[in-house]
Amino acid sequence: MASLIHGFEYDIFISYSQRDNKYDGWVTEFVNNLKRELESTFKEEVSVYFDVNPHDGLQVTHDMDASLKDKLKCLIFMPVISRTYCDPGSFAWEREFKSFIKQASGDRFGLRINLPGGNVANRIFPVKIHDPDAADLRLYEQTTGGVLRGVDFVYREPGVNRPLTTEDDEAKNLNNISYRNQINKTANGIKEIIAGLRNPYSAKKVKSADNIIEKPFHGKSPGTKIIAGSLILLALLTAGYFIITNFPKSPGKSKKSIAVLPFFDDSPDAGSTYFVNGVMDEILTDLQKIKEFRIISRTSVEQYRDRNRPVIPKIAQELNVEYIVEGSGQKLGNRFVLRVQLIAVKRNTENHLWAESYEQEIVNTADIFRIQNEVAQAIAAELKATITPEEKKLIEKVPVVNLAAYDLYMKAEDYHKNFQLTQNLDSYQKSVAYYQAALEIDSTFARAYSGLAFTFGERAYWESFFNESFLDTCYKLVNIALSLDDQLEEGYFLKGMYHWANGRLEEAVNDFDRALSINPNYFNAYFYKGRTLTLLLHDYVKGIENYHEASLLIRGEERSSLLRVIGNAYRDVGFTDEAGKYYQGAFVIDNNKALNFNSLAWIEFSLENFEEALKLARKADEIDSTNLSDLMFYSVPPGHDIGAYLQAEKLVRMFNKSGTLNLVQSHRIGYAFHQVGKIDEAKYYFDQQIRYSEESIKLSRDNAQRKAAQYDLAATYAFLGDKVKSFQYLEEFEKTDFYQLWWVSLAKHDPLFSSIRNEEQFRKILENMQAKYQAEHVRVKKWLEEKGML
Repeated sequence: MASLIHGFEYDIFISYSQRDNKYDGWVTEFVNNLKRELESTFKEEVSVYFDVNPHDGLQVTHDMDASLKDKLKCLIFMPVISRTYCDPGSFAWEREFKSFIKQASGDRFGLRINLPGGNVANRIFPVKIHDPDAADLRLYEQTTGGVLRGVDFVYREPGVNRPLTTEDDEAKNLNNISYRNQINKTANGIKEIIAGLRNPYSAKKVKSADNIIEKPFHGKSPGTKIIAGSLILLALLTAGYFIITNFPKSPGKSKKSIAVLPFFDDSPDAGSTYFVNGVMDEILTDLQKIKEFRIISRTSVEQYRDRNRPVIPKIAQELNVEYIVEGSGQKLGNRFVLRVQLIAVKRNTENHLWAESYEQEIVNTADIFRIQNEVAQAIAAELKATITPEEKKLIEKVPVVNLAAYDLYMKAEDYHKNFQLTQNLDSYQKSVAYYQAALEIDSTFARAYSGLAFTFGERAYWESFFNESFLDTCYKLVNIALSLDDQLEEGYFLKGMYHWANGRLEEAVNDFDRALSINPNYFNAYFYKGRTLTLLLHDYVKGIENYHEASLLIRGEERSSLLRVIGNAYRDVGFTDEAGKYYQGAFVIDNNKALNFNSLAWIEFSLENFEEALKLARKADEIDSTNLSDLMFYSVPPGHDIGAYLQAEKLVRMFNKSGTLNLVQSHRIGYAFHQVGKIDEAKYYFDQQIRYSEESIKLSRDNAQRKAAQYDLAATYAFLGDKVKSFQYLEEFEKTDFYQLWWVSLAKHDPLFSSIRNEEQFRKILENMQAKYQAEHVRVKKWLEEKGML
C-alpha cells in the first residue's frame, strides 16, 4: 500500500520488541485498534507497516536488507517504548530506530517538521507502555537529542508498571488515562503530523536540538546553582554556626531551642539501624509539632551521627541551641529497648535534666508510637512547655496500624534520605520498592503515599518538565495521602510544590501555610514559601521574613547555601551592602572562595560595574573548574568575545553531563558562537532557546512565571532581526510588577538588544523596569528601617 505522500513507502512504521507481544499480544491488539481509529480519522486509507515477526533474535551486526530500508521510508516512525525496547543489542533499536533517524534526517522533510498551528513535531512518535528506567531514558534522549514524548499507555498502581488495556479502570490508574482516549489521541497526533508534512512549508527543515541532548549547568535563578535532577534538593540546604544577628526576633515568648541528635544503634544486628533512625525521626517530628519549641532540622544534626562526635557543649554551640536530646536503641527480635536523655547546656556546661529507658515487646505499631509520644511529652513537661489540645492530638496520632507496613515504610524512608544526600540510584529504587510494598500491605497508609510522591518528584522533575502531565502522578499520590490524613504536613508541602511548579502561586503559598500550621518547624515550607514570595510574587518583605524563619531551623556546614539565598534577595531589591554581609557569613562557614567571588560578581553586575564583575567571575572559575559563571558576565562588557566563546564551550560540555534542561543560557551561548563566526552553531542554540522558552510559556513553567522565558525570546528575536516578535514578547515581559536590580542593569546593556536599544518603545520599557524596581526597593527600605536594620 502506498503512502499518502509520493516518494514514501508507508505512512506509519510500527517498531517494537517481540517480547512485548508474547504475553497477551498487546502490540497486535494496539495496531488493530489504531487502524480502526485511523479509518474514522482520515478520509483516505493510511498505510501501516507492522511485522508480526520482528527480527529481535538477530544480532546488531546482521545487515539491514534493502527491503527493510525501503520500508523505513515512512512518514512517521512509531516505536513502542517498553522495558526491553531501548537495547543497543536489539535489531529493533539498531536497525530500525537508529536507521530511521539517520535516513529521515537526510530526506526532504527532516526529523522535525512544522505543524499547521505553528508548533514543531518530531516524526518519531513514541507509544510508551512502561515507564523506562533511568538508563533507558538517557539512551533514548542521547540517541534522539530530545526529551522522550509521545502517547502514554502505562497503567500504574503502587507496585504496578504495565501496559494499559481496554478493561482497565481509569479511576484506579494513577496516570488517570483510559485506553480508548489514548488511542484517539494517537490517531489525532498522526493526523496533525501528516497535515504538517503535506503543508509545503514543512519541506523546509526545522533546525533544532535534534543532534545533542540539551542539559544546563545553571538553574532557574541567576547566581544560584541548582542541583541537577531534583525539584526538592534545594530543601537539602543544611546547617552552620554563623548567625546573622541584626534580624530582630519575632515578638512574644522566646522559643526553647532543641536539637535531637541521631540515636546510636546498639543492636547486635546491623540491619536494625533503619528502625532506630525511624524512632529518632518520629520523636523529632513530634517535638516539631509544639509551637513553643524551635527544633533544628534533621539534616542539620546528621553530621553528628558518629560516636566520636564532639562533646555536647560544643555541639550545642555549633547548632545554637539550649537543649540536646540524645539516645540509643537496641532491637532484639520483636523486643526494643530505647534510652533517651535531655541535656541543658549553658555557658559551656551541660546539665542532665531528664533520662528514661523504655523496654517494649513490639506486637503492633501502637507499641512503638506510644514510646515515641511519651518521650516527646516528657521533654515538653520537663521544659514546662504548654502542649495545646491540637498539638497533643497530632503527637498521639497513630499513622498506621499494620506493623509490617510500618517496618517497610521506615526502610523506605531510610533509603529515601540516602538518595537525597547521595543521588544514588539504587537507594531511589529501593525506597520506591519499599513504599510500594508498604502500600500493598496497607493501602490506607497516607505517609507511604506522600513518601512515594516525594521520591517520584525528585526524579521526575526534569525528565517530565515539558510534559503536559508534569508531576501529575505525584499530585495524585499526594491527594490520596491527604484524603486519608488531612493533618499530614508533608502532603500539604508537596501539594504546594506541585502548585508552585505549575504556576498556581497563591495556592502554593496557602499549601505551605497549611503545612506550617501543622508543623511550625518545617524548614522546607519556610524556604519555598520565601522563594515563591520573592522571585515570583515579588513580596520581598514577607519573602525575606520566611527566609529568616528558615534560617532559625538550619545549622551546620551547608547553612551557607541558605545565607547566600538570603543575600540574593537583599541584592535583588538593591541592598547590596546587606547582601554582602550574608555572603560573608556564608564564606565564614564554608570558606568557598569560588562561590564567594561569584556572589560578589553578581553585586558588581547589579551595580553596572561590568568589568569588575567579569574579573570576579573569572577568579571564581579559575579557583573551581566546576563553577562556570553566567555568560552575561562575559557578553555584556564589550571586547571579550574570545573569553565568552571559551566559556560557552565549557558550559556546553557541562550541559551535556547535567540532568537538567538548558532553559536560560542557550541564547547566550548562541551569541558567543556568533561573535566568533560560528554561525551554524549559533543558530542551533538560538533555535533551542526559542523552543524551550515557547514551551515553558505554554506550560507555565517557573522560568515563564518569572518572565525570563519572555525576556529571552525578546532578546533572541531582537538579535535575529525580528523586531515585531521581539516587541511582542517584551509586551509580555512587561506584565509583571517588579524587576530585580541585576535585570534592570542587564536590560540597559544587553548586547542582544542593540538593534532596538535606541527605539522609543524600548526606552519606555527600560523606564518602566526602573520604576517597578524602585517601588519595591522603597517599600523594603521602609520595612528595614522600621525593623531597625538600616
